[in-house]
Amino acid sequence: MADLERDPHALLAEIRPVGWVEALSGWVVSSRDLAMQVMRDPETFTVDDPRFSTAQVVGPSMLSLDAGPHAEHRAPFEHPFSLAQTRARFTDFVVAETDRLVSAIEPLGAADLRPTVAGPLSVAVVAHSLGLAQTEAATVLDWYQDISSSVSGVSAGHPVTAEGAAAFAKLHAHVAGSIDQADSLIAEAAHAGLGTDEVVANAAVLMFGGIETTEGMITNALWHLLTNPSQLALVLADQSLIPNAVEESLRLEPSAAVVDRYATRDVELSGASIKRGDLVTVSLAGAGRDPAVFPDPDQYDVRRSNARRHLAFASGPHICLGMHLARLEAVTALTALLTRLPDLRLEPTSPPPHGLVFRKPTAVNVTWTI
Repeated sequence: MADLERDPHALLAEIRPVGWVEALSGWVVSSRDLAMQVMRDPETFTVDDPRFSTAQVVGPSMLSLDAGPHAEHRAPFEHPFSLAQTRARFTDFVVAETDRLVSAIEPLGAADLRPTVAGPLSVAVVAHSLGLAQTEAATVLDWYQDISSSVSGVSAGHPVTAEGAAAFAKLHAHVAGSIDQADSLIAEAAHAGLGTDEVVANAAVLMFGGIETTEGMITNALWHLLTNPSQLALVLADQSLIPNAVEESLRLEPSAAVVDRYATRDVELSGASIKRGDLVTVSLAGAGRDPAVFPDPDQYDVRRSNARRHLAFASGPHICLGMHLARLEAVTALTALLTRLPDLRLEPTSPPPHGLVFRKPTAVNVTWTI
């Protein structure tokens, strides 16, 4: 498990397209075509299983349901998170918040960009999107950390923690109290027919996605650019490459690296005999390095023409609802940092991405010229 958390890519290449991984007690799919097949077939590979840990902490949500119930939970959020609505609703806020955060560190000449920019930006946007503008970002982050720790514990076989339950109760109270606000996503969801408990459960899911994976998306992109000087030079010379630089980082190291499914019947998958009830983990990281789709798959290339064919946002009915917002945050943050912090350099001791489920650096320690 420690090896998988440090660097899973060699194993993913070895077992591609699918193989049994004893450390996970399940099958791992690591080719792009097979990953698409599994994620697009919820009748055979479902999330609706008692082992799905998030549901034990926050209740049923779009993340842990399939078929009709999944559609009922997800549909009220589809329009607010569409590309056009995301740009109209969030661009000004994301730009202003990014400017505020970068301005705070600009005179310093050195910083860890994870807790100073990537993390606070993702938390502020989540609070804004859920109608929690009056709640301190630090408070929202505390709730997230307690709920996330509880979910991780449940995944490891432990009961829901008291801290996780208390944090979810506080989130429930604040979200329920914000439902009547006219311009929040949760208000739209409630008015579209979801009950309060359903709205809160989905708000918790959006909080997970909006904080954990967006922070990782920004930090991974920074790490890739700052550890590849030739690619950084290309981006500095032509900032129109920044969006594709983000996509290429998502391909190499998706911040949510795996998604879990459970087989509903015995099925053969590319020669592997999957039994009913087996865990089938789809490696989005493995799919992104499939050499059948991406030549020189381990190389970071900001001009890669098919970088957006990655599956970092998953596929099928559970494709990431907030992908347009996450892209907006990442591109805005990278543009501001590369523009306003001259000669941006990564400290030699700054750590690489790490983790099996969520992959990102624990810090992005940088210096720049002031």
